[in-house]
Amino acid sequence: MIVFPGWLYTAAEIVTWFVVGVGLLQILFNIVQLGFAAVALHRRPALQPTEVLWDRYADLAPPIAIIAPAYNEELTIIESAEALLALHYPDFEVMVINDGSKDATLARLIAHFNLTPVRRYLDLAVESKPIRGLYANPAYPRLLVIDKDNGGKADAMNAGINVARAPLVCVIDADTLLEPDALIRVVRPFVEDPIRTVAVGGTIRIANGCRIEHGRLIEAKLPRNLLALFQVVEYLRAFLMARLGLSQMQTLMIISGAFGLFRRSSTIEVGGFSQNTVGEDMELVVKLHRHMRECKRDYRISYIPEPVCWTEAPESLSILANQRARWQRGTLETYRKHGDMFLNRKYGRIGFLGFGQVWVIDVIGPIIEVVGYALVPPLWLLGLISVEYLLAFVAVVFTFGVFISVATLVLEEIQLRRLKNARDLATLTVAAIAENFGYRQLNNFWRLRGWWQFVRKKQGWGTMVRKGFQRP
Repeated sequence: MIVFPGWLYTAAEIVTWFVVGVGLLQILFNIVQLGFAAVALHRRPALQPTEVLWDRYADLAPPIAIIAPAYNEELTIIESAEALLALHYPDFEVMVINDGSKDATLARLIAHFNLTPVRRYLDLAVESKPIRGLYANPAYPRLLVIDKDNGGKADAMNAGINVARAPLVCVIDADTLLEPDALIRVVRPFVEDPIRTVAVGGTIRIANGCRIEHGRLIEAKLPRNLLALFQVVEYLRAFLMARLGLSQMQTLMIISGAFGLFRRSSTIEVGGFSQNTVGEDMELVVKLHRHMRECKRDYRISYIPEPVCWTEAPESLSILANQRARWQRGTLETYRKHGDMFLNRKYGRIGFLGFGQVWVIDVIGPIIEVVGYALVPPLWLLGLISVEYLLAFVAVVFTFGVFISVATLVLEEIQLRRLKNARDLATLTVAAIAENFGYRQLNNFWRLRGWWQFVRKKQGWGTMVRKGFQRP
């Protein structure tokens, strides 16, 4: 029998209990989020038809400027612009930002819509690269194309904020698809609580496998690619459990850059989108929390599940790994910039619950989970681990993971009901169970890679290759 120094046993016990403690905290956070999400859905009225929402909110809905950054999107930019122009909303403007594309993105827009240069007052309220020109056509009064020097997505959105005249700005990705009634649904908190509401996020869904024609989603279907299928479950869990629960608790820390509605004046007050991070969407929301708390204003940052935006998910391991590492790096960059808010009484529930959840789940979560995997062999050698207790703990963790995923599907079916086919629901349920065995562990290693990139101060987005929305 191998005898190890006493201090090694003590250190191993401390690390073990710390790993177990963090794991239990993660479970607790998820249980609380799921509970608040269920309460929020129970209190919400039944899903209203678009006609009812139009009759109720059309006369009160404020104008919206849709900001769609585009970089080298010549293959899909016309279809995307036409889909945005076809949205159902009383008063909106589509602002396509050509962020210094090197392909024919701008040329295709000019030729298709017969655009000509126009002049317009620019409110240089937030920092952005120089704007080279504005293009419009009276035949398309809702469309404005902005050509600017390349500066990245955050810079392009800042340029859109400077040019916008509407009180609300909707930021999206140029390659995402908004459902026709998404704006009239997402604006509801601004109509019902116009003084306090500063930002609202909607639901992001996976478009892989769906039937899409002319920039419109015709039929929601599940992807055939296994990675994309796992991401469907992942997105449902992230939005219908985590964000809905955090919104109900008033501790929502992120609104996706793929679809978010912001009060323009509040966004300008915090300096717009930061350009020194790949997590500009999360960082903007945290800046809004900080600003409102420091100014002692009563405010609301909300998520509502009904407005849906569809996006393409990666279908290869390499691209998905880059995406998840980038997301982790963005979270860490935001935490580094605003870490003084953590457990700070000045910021109330944001400092304790909001940043507490970020710290446990996102900051140390991947490290602890990977360390937990690595600890099993040495703990067994030290005789500090009981196989029976290990199996029991693993069973609890995996059972809980499956429960959370399946419970999220139940919430989806209650609230959104996008999948009409019983076979699709059965497939998604099987995927919700299977993704706990391998895929979620792989995700932690990708996030650990993001940690390494953060430590090395890596910059840039990396490669994100898309196939485009294709008709099955």
